[in-house]
Amino acid sequence: MAQSSKTLKKELSLFKIYALATGGTLSSGFFLLPGLAVTQAGSAIMVSYLIAALHLVPAVFCMAELSTAMPRAGGIYYYLDRSMGPLMGTIGGIGTWLALILKTSFALIGMGAYVGLFFPNLPITPTAVALALIFGWVNLYGAKKTGGFQVILVVALLAILAWFLGLGSFQLNFSHFTALFEKGFGSVYATAGLVYISYVGLTNIASVSEEVKDPERNLPLGMFLALGTAILIYGIGTSVLVGIIPQDVFQNDLTPVATAAEIMVGHWGAVIMSIAAVLAFFSISNAAILSASRYPLAMSRDHLIPRFFRILNKHRTPKFAILATVALIVFCIVFLDPTKIAKLASAFQLLLFALCCLAVIIMRESQLEAYDPGYHSPLYPWLQIVGMLAPMYLIVEMGIYPTLFTLGLVTVGIFWFVYYAKDKVERDGAIYHYFARLGEKRYQGLDRELRGILKEKGLREEDPFDIVIARATILDIKGKTTFEHLVDKASAEFSNRLGISKDKLKENFMQGTKIGATPVSHGAALPHLRLNIRKPEVLIFRTQKGVIVEVDEEFIGQQSSQEPVHAFFFLISPEENPGQHLRLLAQIAGQVDEEGFIKEWLAAKEEHDLREILLRHEHYLHLQLLPDDSTGVLIGKAVKELHMPEGSLLAIIHRGKEIIIPRGRTVLMKNDRLTIIGAPTGILELNQQYVDKD
Repeated sequence: MAQSSKTLKKELSLFKIYALATGGTLSSGFFLLPGLAVTQAGSAIMVSYLIAALHLVPAVFCMAELSTAMPRAGGIYYYLDRSMGPLMGTIGGIGTWLALILKTSFALIGMGAYVGLFFPNLPITPTAVALALIFGWVNLYGAKKTGGFQVILVVALLAILAWFLGLGSFQLNFSHFTALFEKGFGSVYATAGLVYISYVGLTNIASVSEEVKDPERNLPLGMFLALGTAILIYGIGTSVLVGIIPQDVFQNDLTPVATAAEIMVGHWGAVIMSIAAVLAFFSISNAAILSASRYPLAMSRDHLIPRFFRILNKHRTPKFAILATVALIVFCIVFLDPTKIAKLASAFQLLLFALCCLAVIIMRESQLEAYDPGYHSPLYPWLQIVGMLAPMYLIVEMGIYPTLFTLGLVTVGIFWFVYYAKDKVERDGAIYHYFARLGEKRYQGLDRELRGILKEKGLREEDPFDIVIARATILDIKGKTTFEHLVDKASAEFSNRLGISKDKLKENFMQGTKIGATPVSHGAALPHLRLNIRKPEVLIFRTQKGVIVEVDEEFIGQQSSQEPVHAFFFLISPEENPGQHLRLLAQIAGQVDEEGFIKEWLAAKEEHDLREILLRHEHYLHLQLLPDDSTGVLIGKAVKELHMPEGSLLAIIHRGKEIIIPRGRTVLMKNDRLTIIGAPTGILELNQQYVDKD
């Protein structure tokens, strides 16, 4: 059986998450709701859609920040839990899961309005149940297959919509726009609350962020591209619908897109747009099952619901979470009326979006160094404050029943936490790091957990890890030694480099070890400091006989064992860049944790072999200049005369026992050993030029 500790596969590319977000957006919002919205707002419904989008913008920016800092399954649940504690996380997790289930049921039933145009005798409920089972089966086989299926659906949908919008833009009846605000701006604004559900699919990809490749780039970019697509299609699309369909026909029409297409090109146009509608409802159902199933997975990991929900199958998908999600969708289709209930769930999602904006404020003000988002939402804190207040106003505008439904889901979450989960969790949110007056309940594990996420996310493009390692001094200690002796040698070396008191450095390194701030794991230790210096510096020791260091493990979160330490990485980074400091530490820790690291470390024969273990092979090349091979052409040349591939850098020259930092006028000599770092394409080119020839 798959273990609960397994992580989900990172299989979703930028295009696939764009497809998930777009597919989760362009369904009922365009194919069903305009006929209902025009009844309230008249021909100004495109303004209502724009207002709804503006209300969502702060939430999208905040979700982009939170998802790049914490790319974990569960999305909104995870962010609320880690920022405001497990009670709020339970409310958000259960509420969002149920809301997505209702919306998915609504989408599957909603297909009936279009399918019924051509197959009036087709039983809608059995068809919807069958589709739910099919999408559940697809999801069991992994996000890659789900994302690939979603891409096919969305590409087909966008192609048909492009044809519809392009053709319709040339057939507008501008007389339909003459009384744009005849129902009053108040009605137009209130209608924004009705059509707000059209956009909520944009944030669904946050719940699958753990499965996204390069999340710091792809998550915000995917959200913003999907938001732009949705605004464009809703803006132009609703204008086409208003300009094509007479308003008396348009009002309460549940198939407005098919109606418009039939007016434009006849019966076959209605057929094409009905196919597009079915694709759209397929798409949102598929995306919603994928995202909804990650909520019970994430909550189970945190012990808020039974543990079997975290079990992954051989495809590393949460099988019981998917099965439970599909079962509840089938229950809603068969026994409830999702068309009446699903819209109420939008009010609860409005509340969650407001809380996400609050979560950004709490995470930033908590000053957790490990909170290191790859994207920062702009206009802080004013954008977040607007994002908190605007959704609350829309909830009130939606009426008493959505408000009561929201309060009901909050009550369910509180009840579950108090009677099931409270005694099973020992965790509090980042809010305790900021509001110290609430008691000394800072959940230190949160900082540790965020550091673990840093290790998983890896380096950013601007992080100088390869340069720092390439230029690091490596000392091989063959005899017995002590940790204090190594600290003394490291402090002396750093003192010469940085002009900082040796005694001060030694005191700080030793103090960090005493309080458990030196990570020790798998035979390696990472003493580290942040000081007022210009760039990161590393000093590396290999201790053949090993050294015992008694400290708390910062990355793993457990007391270190008495195993000997054979690799010491002393790191000093600039004080003003804590995020980069932690990413450099996390990169070293991640390599140390790889199976076989210490065995390979102890087996290395020379210094450049040790360096090569740490540097990513595709980013690193070691050359020795010998007159009898292809590198001989470099002997006698100045560094400035070298023709290096773009993005490549001669980082260091080893000349005997001397280490030389290359300058433009530095002349290369026989037997020099060069350490070159760079982009994989450049390193490959140099390999072909100087290594493969031999």
